[in-house]
Amino acid sequence: DADADAENKDVVDVDTREFQAETRQLLDIVTHSLYTDREVFLRELVSNASDALEKLRHVRQIGSTAADATVNAADGDADDDVPLEIRIETDELNGTLTVTDTGVGLTKAEMVENLGTIARSGSKAFVNELSKSAETGGALDASRGIIGKFGVGFYSAFMVGDRVEVRSRPAGIGKKAEEENQPDGPLVWSSEGIGSYDIGHLSPDVRQDRGTSVVIHLQEDHLVYADEKRVESVLKKYSNFVNFPIYLNGNRVNTMEAVWALEPGKVDDDTYAAFYKFIANAFDEPLDRLHYRADAPLEIKALFFIPSFHSEKYGMGRMEPGVALYSRKVLIESKSEDILPDWLRFVRGVVDSEDLPLSISREKPQDSALIAKLRRALTRKFISHLANMAKKNPAKYKDEFYREYAFFLKEGICQDFEFQEQLSKLLYFETSKAMAGELSSLEEYVSRCTPEQKEIYYLCAPSRALALESPYLEAFEKTGREVIFVYSAIDDFVMANLEKFGDRALISAEKGDIAFGSKADDEEEDDDEEAAAAGENSSTKRARLSESEAAEFCAWMKQTLGERVSQCKVTNRLGTSPAIVTDNESGALRRMMRMVETTESGNPDAMKLPPQQVEINPRHPLIAGINAMRETEPALAKVCADQVFDNCLVAAGLLDDSRTMLPRLNDLLLSLVMNTEKKEK
Repeated sequence: DADADAENKDVVDVDTREFQAETRQLLDIVTHSLYTDREVFLRELVSNASDALEKLRHVRQIGSTAADATVNAADGDADDDVPLEIRIETDELNGTLTVTDTGVGLTKAEMVENLGTIARSGSKAFVNELSKSAETGGALDASRGIIGKFGVGFYSAFMVGDRVEVRSRPAGIGKKAEEENQPDGPLVWSSEGIGSYDIGHLSPDVRQDRGTSVVIHLQEDHLVYADEKRVESVLKKYSNFVNFPIYLNGNRVNTMEAVWALEPGKVDDDTYAAFYKFIANAFDEPLDRLHYRADAPLEIKALFFIPSFHSEKYGMGRMEPGVALYSRKVLIESKSEDILPDWLRFVRGVVDSEDLPLSISREKPQDSALIAKLRRALTRKFISHLANMAKKNPAKYKDEFYREYAFFLKEGICQDFEFQEQLSKLLYFETSKAMAGELSSLEEYVSRCTPEQKEIYYLCAPSRALALESPYLEAFEKTGREVIFVYSAIDDFVMANLEKFGDRALISAEKGDIAFGSKADDEEEDDDEEAAAAGENSSTKRARLSESEAAEFCAWMKQTLGERVSQCKVTNRLGTSPAIVTDNESGALRRMMRMVETTESGNPDAMKLPPQQVEINPRHPLIAGINAMRETEPALAKVCADQVFDNCLVAAGLLDDSRTMLPRLNDLLLSLVMNTEKKEK
């Protein structure tokens, strides 16, 4: 057609060749099925351009070789003045996108071999040659800058282009042309990516300096890639850190340095801060960072940042993973789910590996077993970094990091069983013996335990004030045992998942069979002796049920409360409280689960409270008073028993709706008022 004729004016001495049958099939797969995101084509072309520049730089560095002598002799000083760079030009009028490098270029034989045969990687062949050279004492450094491996990236251009031209003038063309018996001058390879390709000499009217230009004639549906802003965004996303300058329509694009590739000790704080703001798209200063290198299970360079705050607490939804996966400074996956566990999604940063096993499209890592090892190694390193912060800078850890990110550590304990033990050492809580706001680790708690205490006790309450008033705390205060305070459902869930810390079991203070020893009994005797010493008479002395009376009262209370109670027994753990329920489910967890169940089922009666175990305090005046009323005012005694039971549920956080108590409370108040009136009369 007319357009094709116009294009062919730039080509002379055309040599048309057919793609092999299997090549045509592979080309169709690459064009339509291999890549999940079409914009990746630009990353692939820029990577190829970078490889071409890296090859030329290597040739120049080994100045003693014949190849280098050829380049210098043929190209002369003028060619040496051409900088190693990548130039990209958009042409919206003609619907083209051109990617140019000033690298080593291609001869006709290389075009046939590398472009006419799909999955034939010239970059991989170059690395193999370097490896053979290294075995005999040659240099291998250039291989670290080579990106391509599979030989399919170039063909991704056909995802967005109707026709692709490759114009090239090889470095040292004089010698190469003589060897190939071809006239001097740049060549052009062109194809529509269907059945054949053309190779010819580029018209003298079209300028082509040393290197290669890939000209894509864009499809109608993909003219967006002729838009400068769109191309700039793709370049900054995928290729912002390649080793060579990238210019888009004359303006430098990749101005940010790949900080993770630098020696950790040679980077200043300002550089780190600027890099963090760039990759995290953030405006705050990072709270902390981890920059390190490792050789196993892969050679990696990693740079992690902890932001000064996270967005989930503001109700902005669950954060996506914040670590990007690179290979040789080229983006593979921007929000990789494979590199760190989900509970570390607040971390921002980069992981780069030169020998990372990748899929052919270079969009995902392969070898899941190796990636899992890498994930464990990175997670272990990050946890170690946090432990080091907690040890060397406890104020920063507790006041800044832990107050902001404790939730994620607790989530990790509940999800990541492999690292439960390490994460448990990073937890901090308020305790009954510490001041308000003062946090202690589990290790610090254990260090304060008496030798005979073999457990770690915790109490879940909505606040510190309510925890200190809890009836479950009374026995621990009498025996001098410290109790950890936890204030949320996830804290309770964490304790249930941990089960133990070191060789000490984690025990809820609401558990019924806690052994307090003889000290609690001694406290009772001391109280009685104090009362006797104070001269209390029979009318003022603290009421107390005998053993037989207590047994009868427990049987009556169980019968009165019916199905709501599974057992009623006497306890000596209480002082100022009349009764408690023990061995119950966590109140905080129950509220959370009931809310979920009610929301999903729409049934407000979902998750009915199971029968409870009640423990009464036979020394409490209220219990003694109700016991006396059983004979004189049985109806009032029943109402009081119901109220005592509901009070126990309130203390345990198990009462689903406190409004159910209102009629009973009104009856009790009315009874009190009427008794007062009778006395006055």
